Amino acid sequence: MSFSLRRRFLASSSASLLLCAVGGVALAQDSQAPAAAGSGTALPEITVTAPSPIMRRKLVPSPKPARAARAVPSRNREPAPQPQPTPVAATPQPGVLPIVTDQFATVTVVPNDEIRRQGGATLGDLLFSKPGITGSSFAPGASSRPIIRGLDVNRVGIVENGVGGGGVSDLGEDHFVPIDPLTTNQIEVVRGPAALRYGSTSIGGVVSATNNRIPDALPVCPVDPFPAYGVPVKAPLANVGSPSCVTVETRTAVSSVDRGVEGAILLDAGGGNFAVHADAYGRKAGDYNIPSYPYLFEPGRPFNGRQPNSAAQTDGASVGGSYIFDGGFIGAAITQNDALYRIPGIDGADHQTRIDAHQTKFTAKGEYRPDAAAIDAVRFWAGATDYKHNEIGLADPNDLSTLGVRQTFTNKEQEGRVEVQLMPFNARFATVTTAFGLQAGHQELTAPSPDNLGTLFNGLWDPNNNTRVAGYVFNEFKFSESTKAQIAGRIEHVDLHGSMPDFPADFLPDGNPQVSTARNPSYTPKSGSVGLLQNLPWDLVGSVTAQYVERAPKPAELFSRGAHDATGTFDIGNPNLAIETAKSVEIGLRRATGPFRFEATAYYTRFDGFIFRRLTGVLCGSDFNSCGNGDPDNEGKQAVYSQRDAIFRGGEFQSQFDVAQLYGGTWGIEDQFDIVRATFTDGTNVPRIPPVRVGGGLFWRDSNWLVRVNLLHAFAQNDVAAIAETPTPGYNLLKAEISYKTKLDASWFGAREMTVGIVGNNLLNENIRNSVSYTKDEVLLPGIGVRAFANLKF
Repeated sequence: MSFSLRRRFLASSSASLLLCAVGGVALAQDSQAPAAAGSGTALPEITVTAPSPIMRRKLVPSPKPARAARAVPSRNREPAPQPQPTPVAATPQPGVLPIVTDQFATVTVVPNDEIRRQGGATLGDLLFSKPGITGSSFAPGASSRPIIRGLDVNRVGIVENGVGGGGVSDLGEDHFVPIDPLTTNQIEVVRGPAALRYGSTSIGGVVSATNNRIPDALPVCPVDPFPAYGVPVKAPLANVGSPSCVTVETRTAVSSVDRGVEGAILLDAGGGNFAVHADAYGRKAGDYNIPSYPYLFEPGRPFNGRQPNSAAQTDGASVGGSYIFDGGFIGAAITQNDALYRIPGIDGADHQTRIDAHQTKFTAKGEYRPDAAAIDAVRFWAGATDYKHNEIGLADPNDLSTLGVRQTFTNKEQEGRVEVQLMPFNARFATVTTAFGLQAGHQELTAPSPDNLGTLFNGLWDPNNNTRVAGYVFNEFKFSESTKAQIAGRIEHVDLHGSMPDFPADFLPDGNPQVSTARNPSYTPKSGSVGLLQNLPWDLVGSVTAQYVERAPKPAELFSRGAHDATGTFDIGNPNLAIETAKSVEIGLRRATGPFRFEATAYYTRFDGFIFRRLTGVLCGSDFNSCGNGDPDNEGKQAVYSQRDAIFRGGEFQSQFDVAQLYGGTWGIEDQFDIVRATFTDGTNVPRIPPVRVGGGLFWRDSNWLVRVNLLHAFAQNDVAAIAETPTPGYNLLKAEISYKTKLDASWFGAREMTVGIVGNNLLNENIRNSVSYTKDEVLLPGIGVRAFANLKF
């Protein structure tokens, strides 16, 4: 073991021992003194929908709630209740760490109030510091896709309201995710395989964003100027046939590091059996400030204190509606997302590279709970997207007249999913609940380049398409109130249709020659999982899961064979790729109640045939014959999709401890730790893996105020690939925030609730490079900055 590895291991072990010691003291204090400080803290109501098709009915939390249990109706179910006004739940203090203990998968929840405070421009930026999660940071503030446990684009699914995001962010690190946090109400991240429900492209996990674009309940209007504090609890039957009601929310913010402004307005209205939603958002930012010169290996370029070519702007709007009836709802929405952002880095700055993206998306979903003995609920999701972006830049950096479209990406995609949840039944040894689903989708992709019209290398790939069909089943066994198990399985079939040109035989990893011909591979991935949940003393919940998951290769991995302008790479796919297999085991221990709340997980995953994008160190021009010919104009880094066996192992920990009461509120400490180690079976390193991170901080909160300061330390990442990857130095990321939330007298100016705050980011103004980014040696993350925000509810 090297000295640096020993030092990092000792530091990580010391941090873990310290966290365990704090946890042991907290558990002892909690068991001996239930009335201790913090035991009366109202805990957040957590309702997650992403991991499993079996939906649990949640209980409203008390100061120290029992673990929420899923209601088990008998076969002789009582008649459906008459529609009643939606109750208003008490909102807990802001900043309480949400811990999910009733799911077999490991789930990280980012609730609405945290999204409003943190305000990341992308999902990757918003989730950057969460244990086990980071962002790709290819274009910070514009294009940053979530990375889960070191797994990225082709293994992490992104869905919005149960339907795929619909862009092409999984086909290139420079492509933005067309889901904006400004209009998102909650984010759920399933750490670990989520392929059983969402398909083999979620073998590493899934990020699920939800909002109210398709309402599942009528809005609730307060009857007095000081309504109960918090967000109403929604129920599918709420206020059916009630008088009309309209609610409005505004979300605004400004930021200093990039002179950015952002704003959104959300409207919800309803009456009778109909609910409608509309929203519009926009954000604009200039080149962001950075602490120092960004380019590690090319000194002497012009520098004005900002990351060159990093400005971005996005906007969009959506309108949707639902018909709500006794037993369910059905609704649809249409959404437009637009973005114009620049690509930082030497090549991007020289060529003034920017991406002009547009997406139109139609989504629908519904739920029906029949008054039947066998079926509890039927749910469906459907979506269709039309996406296009142009990668614009200079063909000749010295000739401004050559500005034009260098490449175009399009994606036309349709998908649908239906799930049936059966009523629980008594199998004597356990109460069994079953849900099964069917899923289908079709996608058509193009990536032409005007620079190479009429040639073999006309773009990154020729037009290609793929079709997916799948079926899956989940079974949950409730042996007792404290012991539950899950068995799930999935089978899918994927047909892909594309073409590949003829590359030299001695180039390909498998040595097989290729010819320019149609390629029509098909795959039938099969997956299964088992899991156990066990309630333990001191409100602890333990979990053990084992999964076997197969993944079919994606179109980019099979059919790429040309220059990708924005990433500055020359990508080469391999149509002979086989199914990728992951065998994973995970253990977890969680506690969601009391003054000490935490979750700890450890996992081990063995990949057979792990598909990865390998930089060879060779430079290419516009076609394959230019690769490695020594031409000084060659700028594209050759990237080859390859396949090897690999092992990923690691763990995560996060906790929050309410220490004592202070000035009418609660002060406490919080901490986190995560590590992932990824190697091929020969001991060499998998490229672009996140570093070991450990962090902690202090907070004070009451029902209105939240004050927090937090430091996250990332160790240097020296476990790098042997070719075309450099070590990444560590960093310290210091953040601080203060926010205030209060009810208002609506007679003043119409607003009934207000949240305002200030957040400071990278307060040490450190040089932060992200080890998972292809451009880390040329792109620094933003320097010191302050963000001020204000949210109003009318």
